[in-house]
Amino acid sequence: MSKKKTLKFEALLAKQGTGRSVMVRATASQIAQIAAIERLGRDAEGRAVGFQRPQVAGHIAEIRDYLEAPEAVMPNCVVLAFVGDARIVTKRDGGTVLEVDVGDHPPGFVVDGQQRLTALGQTGREDFQIFASCLICRDMKELQRQFILVNNTRPLSKSLIYELLPGMSHMPERLSPRQLAAELTERLNFDPASSLRKAVKMQTNPTGVIKDTALHKAIINSEAAGAVQIVMSGKKDVTPAFELMNNFFAAVQQVFPDEWHGHKPTTSRLVHGAGITALGYVMDEIYARRHATSQADFEEGLAPLVGKTAWTDGHWKFADGEVVRWNRIENVPRQIQQLAEHLVGLVRAPHRTTKTRKRKAT
Repeated sequence: MSKKKTLKFEALLAKQGTGRSVMVRATASQIAQIAAIERLGRDAEGRAVGFQRPQVAGHIAEIRDYLEAPEAVMPNCVVLAFVGDARIVTKRDGGTVLEVDVGDHPPGFVVDGQQRLTALGQTGREDFQIFASCLICRDMKELQRQFILVNNTRPLSKSLIYELLPGMSHMPERLSPRQLAAELTERLNFDPASSLRKAVKMQTNPTGVIKDTALHKAIINSEAAGAVQIVMSGKKDVTPAFELMNNFFAAVQQVFPDEWHGHKPTTSRLVHGAGITALGYVMDEIYARRHATSQADFEEGLAPLVGKTAWTDGHWKFADGEVVRWNRIENVPRQIQQLAEHLVGLVRAPHRTTKTRKRKAT
């Protein structure tokens, strides 16, 4: 390991509560020495590490071509963040300096502006400075939180943000309901014991089949007024909800093996966004009527659907008389509701029949 050297940048200190934010000027090569672009990935235990989305080569090429022109300007700041190895120092004359200790690897991270930095670096221009807003964070959780907050007002992939939500605290109210869904989806996708292991398509699992946002919808609906809400009552650990949904989807795969295994959303509506979201309502109904929690309980609850679905072929015949070809079901609110009501109605049918027979016998 090489000895660390300290790079110093004249800085402008902003009075922002904590006093841990400064603005500096630097070239792309200087920034590359102090901050890295950390891609979102998974460690050996399935935990999210890093946070940056994949680069877009075409977008970078367009920026590079522009920056190679003599009259090019880049007024927008990039955002860097540091956890240790960086400090804000006040000089005797009242000025401010950002000091960064650099060793074998850059100590900081690029929070915003990765495409612009990459493009500028490709030009090789050392005569072109840009502004960098630098945040000194307490730990990696705070750094990831800052990444979400900085990028959430821009067109950033929801999947990327949701993968970072587990473990975050003090998030905006509109994001907090997603945290349980994000943590549970992560567990369902990466727990070795999960019936959905590696089946959910995420930034860190692009080969998955089920869209993560569809599973989020099913979880959020259930957490608002369904089985997940009940099993998670007063609990912080997602294990009860994990066990419930793990058993439910194991039952789905057992009851509909030919419509699940080897399929993708274009070949089976069972693994399509509309199907997954609708199945969430089915899970809640079976739980409410049978107090189902085990795989066997859910298999029994799903039995009334056998032979009455059109996941991969045929037509759905809804109660209002509408007939829809199997692959015409889309991931839109009206058709999700229509499909959910149809499936829940089929699950309820045996229960209604039993009650009618009991009344007649009386």
